[in-house]
Amino acid sequence: MPGLSKSRYTTFCQCSKALWLRVYHPELQPEDPNLQARFDAGNEVGDLAMGLFGPFVEVTTHTADGKLDLKAMMEKTKQEMDRGTEVICEASFSHEGCYCAVDILRRESSGWAIYEVKSSSSHSGDEVLLPDKFDKYAVDIAFQRWVLEQCGIKVTGTYLVTINGDYEREGDLDTHQLFRVINLKEKVDLEYPLVPARVQLAKQVLDQKQEPECAVGSHCADPYECGFWQYCAAQQGLTLDEGVPTVFELYRMNASKKWEYYNAGKITFEDIRDEQLSAMQQLQVECTLGDTEHIDRDGIRGFLDGLFYPLYFLDFETMQPIIPPFDHIKPYQQVPFQYSLHIIEREGGELIHKEFLAESDGSDPRRALAERLCQDIPMNVCSLAYNKGFECGRINELAAIYPDLAVHLHNIADHIVDLITPFRAGHYYVPAMGGSFSIKSVLPALFPNDPSLDYHNLDERVQNGGDAMTIFPQIQHMDPDEAAATREALLRYCELDTLAMVKVWQKLRSVTE
Repeated sequence: MPGLSKSRYTTFCQCSKALWLRVYHPELQPEDPNLQARFDAGNEVGDLAMGLFGPFVEVTTHTADGKLDLKAMMEKTKQEMDRGTEVICEASFSHEGCYCAVDILRRESSGWAIYEVKSSSSHSGDEVLLPDKFDKYAVDIAFQRWVLEQCGIKVTGTYLVTINGDYEREGDLDTHQLFRVINLKEKVDLEYPLVPARVQLAKQVLDQKQEPECAVGSHCADPYECGFWQYCAAQQGLTLDEGVPTVFELYRMNASKKWEYYNAGKITFEDIRDEQLSAMQQLQVECTLGDTEHIDRDGIRGFLDGLFYPLYFLDFETMQPIIPPFDHIKPYQQVPFQYSLHIIEREGGELIHKEFLAESDGSDPRRALAERLCQDIPMNVCSLAYNKGFECGRINELAAIYPDLAVHLHNIADHIVDLITPFRAGHYYVPAMGGSFSIKSVLPALFPNDPSLDYHNLDERVQNGGDAMTIFPQIQHMDPDEAAATREALLRYCELDTLAMVKVWQKLRSVTE
């Protein structure tokens, strides 16, 4: 029977079927192209956290083929504990097929404290304002405590270590400010008595040959959060990508309401046609069921009348480092490194393209980007962005750290018009949008089968914002040819983003003529 690790245990606590599929049919999960990048980022966080409490010994050991040598790690853990080592990282324990590696095991006066390190962020006050935020971590830590105590280890403290979302780097990285240590004793104490029974049930699931039966439900949380959602949904006729539209595709409906409808047997758009929906949801349902498009020409004209030449179509690409690499950056802050700009100076004028991509040497890209942006976009002109809150947020952040450019940058932000507005307002809806008004949904809905506007025809290195965010920091480690090809892929991707905006604007004009 496969062993029960702490990650498998927490998967079981969410869904027994997910545990079984994870062990016996992992191929049923869609490939995640950015998984390795997130794994590497998590390792970087874990490595930094090891030094939180001073000198430490890490017992991680690998076999010749690169796999973790669990037996050796457990032996080293025992040796270090017997030796009197104060802090042991990846301390490993096993009890009757249950295994865990404690991120940080710290000696206390009468026992040992467990510190579970997570790369997610938390803020001061979350323990009061968002008390449920840490429940899932208590499940994980309770399992670790149980395994250790079954091995005869006295656990005297249970803590969670997260990234401190309030920390802003200024000078050298301060790891003690970067991390927050949260005492989860009360939550772990509540979870701990549940562990033995859950362990036995999880072992039964791992021991069975047939896939468990488990209907989809609220335990699936956000459907896209579970890697097996598409598989399970397809089994029960709830496929999101094809077939009959369901409540899970409704525009801006919270998850609990979707599951409320589902549990009441109201699953398809036809089932909920007479329910109390928002105006936009009702529009989505009626257009989809009738296979019709909705065009409010007066509403679109009202939007277009607010624009004036010259027009500047702007889009940023950003990276989102967990550990702030530069001054004036917080964990997970969006750091712009690239933009594309399409310009139309007058009615009937030619389409001009400008672009910026920072150097790929690991240096701070923001100053050069801000200076070029001020050169490329004059003051008091009309700019357009798609979902402008993102671009405006980045520009205002730049203004805050570069006072000499602040007036110009604020002026740019103040004159940005949001191209998503007529879609969110319900002025233009096509069933193919599928309840989403992102540019990646609107563009193919308005221009179906146009290969020049198909992101999938771009270089496979960069076909979406996630690819761009992940790959830019890696360029500095590439050989020259690969780096040059990757930079070109970034430029062409970002260029398509603003060209898409131009095409959408032109489409809005054409349907009102």
